[in-house]
Amino acid sequence: MNTTAQILLDFTAAAQRLKNVVNKTPLQLNLNLSKKYQCNIFLKREDLQIVRSYKLRGAYNMMSSLLGEQLQLGVVCASAGNHAQGFAYSCKKLGAKGVVFMPVISPNQKVSQTKMFGEDFITVKLVGDTFDDCAIAAKKYTEENGMTFIPPFDDYKIIEGQATVGVEIFEQFNKQQDKLEQKNINESTTLISQSSSSLGGDRGGLDFIFMAVGGGGLSAGVGSYFKTFSPQTKIIGVEPKGAPSMYEALKAGQPVTVENIERFVDGAAVKRVGDITFSICKDVLDDMLLVDEGKVCTTILQLYNEDAIVAEPAGVLSIAALDEYAEQIKGKNIVCVIGGGNNDIDRMQEIKERSLQYEGLKHYFLIRFAQRPGALKEFVNHVLGDNDDITRFEYMQKHNKETGPALVGIELKTKADYEVLLKNLNSYHINYTELKSGDNAFGYLV
Repeated sequence: MNTTAQILLDFTAAAQRLKNVVNKTPLQLNLNLSKKYQCNIFLKREDLQIVRSYKLRGAYNMMSSLLGEQLQLGVVCASAGNHAQGFAYSCKKLGAKGVVFMPVISPNQKVSQTKMFGEDFITVKLVGDTFDDCAIAAKKYTEENGMTFIPPFDDYKIIEGQATVGVEIFEQFNKQQDKLEQKNINESTTLISQSSSSLGGDRGGLDFIFMAVGGGGLSAGVGSYFKTFSPQTKIIGVEPKGAPSMYEALKAGQPVTVENIERFVDGAAVKRVGDITFSICKDVLDDMLLVDEGKVCTTILQLYNEDAIVAEPAGVLSIAALDEYAEQIKGKNIVCVIGGGNNDIDRMQEIKERSLQYEGLKHYFLIRFAQRPGALKEFVNHVLGDNDDITRFEYMQKHNKETGPALVGIELKTKADYEVLLKNLNSYHINYTELKSGDNAFGYLV
């Protein structure tokens, strides 16, 4: 870790400032994931934080460190949602006037929550399509009004606050291990250790921490703490494939701007990581992984269905990446940070749709049906399999033409059914075009 960060990051002071402000969120052993990956997987539940994300830690740590006159003049932030909520809560807690700039596309749930946490202490301004757009407007507003800007990630005080997630993980994991060891001693039996080894774990230290990376504040903070107090622990950063800002920065050796990012994983959709966070992350991250947005959606649904955990897209990146490390983590102790649970229920249909497409269970076709009675009936009876389901059908009859086009969405029971479907389409000489996710028409029609 670089010397400047070692000097400027005071983990103990940050933990003390936040002691009576944030929830000390649980570190829970997840039996389903542990069994699946044959190891001990613990979830750090920052989705259970007061504002449902870890972002409160950095915002309050920085704001509570400001001089009294700075707070009196007011503070400003730019955020895609979670930082805004932490900022708003901190404004109310500290009695400071705050202005929040959020992208126009921010989920309604996050905008409403921000206003709820800040009450009369904050004003929300919706500007631009991305975090980067609204950040420019926010900084300009800050300068014009003599206020203080509270960045979402690129500041030592923000990083220091996020590092308290790591402080808690370290303390909680060691306490759990001590209890397990003491129980074994008291019972004078190997039953507990055998149970632990059945999951792959042992009394050893923490082997891996997986966490989402947006601007890099969390990974810089937690990574710095663990490289100081538990250097053997591997720190794995995870980004959505459509917004690989830290991945590209590490590859280039410096922060770079990634244009045309995919904004679905809004909590990690940042075009450019911070200069400070990059300077730390390049030393503390042991690996940087990219996860397909469809995989993220599948993970959200699985986590909800199997564990009743409601997590946002960025919140499950750490779990979605485990398949990439399935062999390396066997028999190890793992922590996955669930960074947030601010998931707008209005997005659930899109989440299900993306998941089905990623799993190969949902396909769209433009089918040119012969304009004669019985054409559709033949398609349903001969082309579709017993378990295939038409979930979308839009047809427009064309006069004085032999065929009429229809948009047909088909949901399959298993991935293997796709090859059977294509075989039937070709065997019965169906005139069709499959719409792929990369096609312009796909985004327009689906």
